[in-house]
Amino acid sequence: MKLWKIAGAALSISMSWGVTGYGADIVDTAVEAGQFKTLVAAVQAADLVGTLKGDGPFTVFAPSDEAFAKLPEGTVAELIKPENRDKLTAILTYHVISGKVLAKDALAGGGGISVNGQRVDCELDGGQIMLDGAKLVTADIECDNGVIHIIDQVILPVEQTLPEVAANAKSFGTLLAAVTAADLAETLSSPGPFTVFAPTDEAFSKLPKGTVETLLKPENKSQLIDVLTYHVVAGRVYATDALRAEKAKTVQGASVKIAVSGDSARVNNATLLATDIDAVNGVIHVIDQVLLPPTKEVSCKEMMDRAIAKGVPMYNSGHHSACASLYEETLVSVMEMTEDAHLRASMHAAITKARHQRFASRRAWTLRHCMDRMMVMLP
Repeated sequence: MKLWKIAGAALSISMSWGVTGYGADIVDTAVEAGQFKTLVAAVQAADLVGTLKGDGPFTVFAPSDEAFAKLPEGTVAELIKPENRDKLTAILTYHVISGKVLAKDALAGGGGISVNGQRVDCELDGGQIMLDGAKLVTADIECDNGVIHIIDQVILPVEQTLPEVAANAKSFGTLLAAVTAADLAETLSSPGPFTVFAPTDEAFSKLPKGTVETLLKPENKSQLIDVLTYHVVAGRVYATDALRAEKAKTVQGASVKIAVSGDSARVNNATLLATDIDAVNGVIHVIDQVLLPPTKEVSCKEMMDRAIAKGVPMYNSGHHSACASLYEETLVSVMEMTEDAHLRASMHAAITKARHQRFASRRAWTLRHCMDRMMVMLP
């Protein structure tokens, strides 16, 4: 999240042009200029002429013919083929923002959301306005239905899906393993779009020892899905909008709180490390902790209730050792899922005590008494 200060900045761009677009729409202005032949041909091939001649208003970041010439040889010829219309449209709409946005406003806002859906970043670099790495050569060419800004490169939207972007980052190995185990990779590769609050590998390492391994077990798949979908919001929600909303309903069903705390922004208790990382089907915000859904304590109670229901007939049938093992395994899982340090310490003490008891019947009762206490103490 950035606030760009432009007061008094010496901007290395031209704020005027030989002719204005007044009296002409965006397409006609581009045609009249004579330096956007490739852009106009691409707009025609993508069947966007009617759109850009409409009422709008639109803001167009227009690459010159020279900018298109910088692309690898054969790129333009390939893009304008009918079979590549979708890809061409995605690129062209990435150069368009709905509404009339002058250069100073784009800079002040750090960019804007393109018609493509992805965000175009705008920043000041040594007095030069940059748009996704392209230089803003000429700004604020006003037309009847919007404004044109000339840039010196073709800017390209991200084509990778959310899992692909995460894999390329090399810091989300645990998250991707969990997504695979939960059979969510295909969903997160679908058109979406989705917003993902992505915990790093370091974030997962902060969980109690054994938590990840427990969640990745096939029998805990539903619980894993709950945790992962608590990190996902439907739609493409950028940081500024998320902070303005103050909360967001996740795919899991519960909401997360989003707020500024001190010098950082937070999602629940997790700090946002990086924001607005685009993917073709959504956006990623990087966080430093794993978010745990508020229903996890209820799940703990359900786990213990099921264990007791299964363990009582075991115990009454004389299978004391099997009953004790069931209770201990359940308490270990509950202990790993619970954030309260006092409750974890209490469970750990009961497990340790039971392990030192000679008779299986006493072990089972010690662990059962601990579960009874946890059923009362957990929220």
